Amino acid sequence: MSGEKKQKLSPSTFSHVKAVPSDEIFNLKTLFTNDKNSSKVDLGIGAYRTDEGSPWVLPVVRTVESQMSSDETLDHEYLAIDGLKSFTDAAAKLLLGEDSVAITENRFCGVQALSGTGALRLAAEFFLKHLGQLPVYITKPTWGNHRGILQAVGFTDIREYRYWNAEGRCLDFDGLLQDLKAAPEGAIVLLHACAHNPTGIDPTKEQWRSIADVMMERRLFPLFDSAYQGFASGDLDDDAYAVREYVRRGMEVFIAQSFSKNFGLYNERAGSLCCVVTSTEMASSLRSQLKVLCRRLWSNPPNHGCRVVATVLNNPALRADWVESLQIMSSRVERMRQELYQRLRTKGTPGTWEHVITQIGMFCFTGLSSKQVEVLINKYHIYLLKNGRINVCGLNHNNLDYVATAIDDVVRYSNGSLN
Repeated sequence: MSGEKKQKLSPSTFSHVKAVPSDEIFNLKTLFTNDKNSSKVDLGIGAYRTDEGSPWVLPVVRTVESQMSSDETLDHEYLAIDGLKSFTDAAAKLLLGEDSVAITENRFCGVQALSGTGALRLAAEFFLKHLGQLPVYITKPTWGNHRGILQAVGFTDIREYRYWNAEGRCLDFDGLLQDLKAAPEGAIVLLHACAHNPTGIDPTKEQWRSIADVMMERRLFPLFDSAYQGFASGDLDDDAYAVREYVRRGMEVFIAQSFSKNFGLYNERAGSLCCVVTSTEMASSLRSQLKVLCRRLWSNPPNHGCRVVATVLNNPALRADWVESLQIMSSRVERMRQELYQRLRTKGTPGTWEHVITQIGMFCFTGLSSKQVEVLINKYHIYLLKNGRINVCGLNHNNLDYVATAIDDVVRYSNGSLN
């Protein structure tokens, strides 16, 4: 009411809390959304887009969701603490292979998690509780959330191993091996199963075998981040090669699985932590300990996304439809890579651009400098990460010429001038 005195508030308990910078990727998304320029291009956030620039709900996902909505036997009761078993078992078989010795000997366990991020967090919590403060190695560079997850859990010795050769725009394989050979015995090594984020560079099969040799010799523990199986190459088996090679050798391994990209279920948080160990008894012990951690972290996992995935993976006809969609997505990404490369070559853009077509998966590590990125954002309204990573899915036939012209401009005039 008018005339009333404003209530006097006591000093805030949180006066010492300072604002921190926004997450780069989601901040880019906000800037893009608020940009009124008609030529704007979103090459930032990691989500698939059609050639019309639209999100794509996979047809098989639509089919299953329609079935679920009319199935009156489904309810909203709690799942088990470790999730929907038909989902975690199917996820493990997809990753390890139906005939994997770890499957046939029942020395694995799968625990549902909040997508790949939750699976990584769960693994990190388990490692710190049961293995203690070991060094954890991450690639240089790596996905921006890897370090943050490890730090949030409490790991203090986070080290980088060489991965990206900036000069050659390729894998620094010799540096990678040298760093792992120098790692202390028992250290944890975080590996990208396929479609490395952000570089898009994967070791060859021969190189993967050499990496496994070093890790076995040094007794390093592998933690795989598998976010793009089937999406990277269109071939589910090829994209699982590294994980299966480690398992074939008899190594214990943890794998964080995400179904955000390969099912397009970004906001459903469908993920699993798959653990391969030496015995059925050990797998059972791990499951019991992981369930305790799950109970503390999120208590109970979500149902919708994992039920969609389980239904598809356990039905041969639906699975065939899904594989077809994977091939549509991966082949479109490959076409966009080829077309961007050809446009840059036609323009005679300074430098070498073969890395655009030799990298794989959703992301291309362009090699553009942070100053060049700044020009692309501010002058051309093309949104990408400051490290030069672009989401190739954001390219389409309506913006390819524009993006290629902009890249050509910033490379030719790389002083960063907006004039």
